[in-house]
Amino acid sequence: MTLDSTSEGKETTTLRPIIGITCYLERARWGPWDKPAALVPWTYVRAVEASGGRALLIPPSLDGVEETLGVFDGLVLSGGSDVDPSLYGAAPHVETKDIRPDRDRAELRLLEASLERGVPSLAICRGMEIMNIARGGDLEQHLPDKGGGETHKESPGNFSKHEVEVLAGSRVAGMVRSGSMVCSHHHQAPERLGEGLSRVAWAPDSTTEAIEDQSLDFAIGVLWHPEEGDDLFLFEQLVQAATEYVRARTSTARL
Repeated sequence: MTLDSTSEGKETTTLRPIIGITCYLERARWGPWDKPAALVPWTYVRAVEASGGRALLIPPSLDGVEETLGVFDGLVLSGGSDVDPSLYGAAPHVETKDIRPDRDRAELRLLEASLERGVPSLAICRGMEIMNIARGGDLEQHLPDKGGGETHKESPGNFSKHEVEVLAGSRVAGMVRSGSMVCSHHHQAPERLGEGLSRVAWAPDSTTEAIEDQSLDFAIGVLWHPEEGDDLFLFEQLVQAATEYVRARTSTARL
């Protein structure tokens, strides 16, 4: 996003902030083709654009992370498959499946660099797990082992719904009402939180459902899927934070 400077008396044009969305690398079929493709559910794009941002899809690649950082103004780490347990020093649980090490490492590097620069970041489901691991935390690999099977029962191709309680005074509390119903599809969750992260929302079974770094303007992770719901306030606040990030960056560049 750029903010155009104009002479006195002329209108200033503000472009929409660019929000990067991390992609999956999956085999896909379209027309006569059956090939590996970088893709993401359209609900992410729709949520960003409905909230006033411009979506930019980021493939899972370690190539050119610094160049990529110079293009977007906010980041969405999307959901997906289980994260490689070796990244937090654990052996894989029998139910930890479909690991994508290349995507894990690409997103870790991208998120670490984004947080270091203060880029507004919203990490969703798997993305929240990546955020926790990036700060040195770890995961409970299979919630049914901890009694979380009913609240977080997975049905292939479907989202379940459950309530979340939100910590009063947290940033997330300003965006999500305590007792809200959320769309959920996961069998893992943060266990030990990473450095600088706070637990700010939880499910009825006490599973950590949202984390934030209160030392940064916007670094939030949620275990549910806000892009699947009707309330896009998390995305709207991300876009607003991205707009403010660009203004601050532009002002600094002019000094």
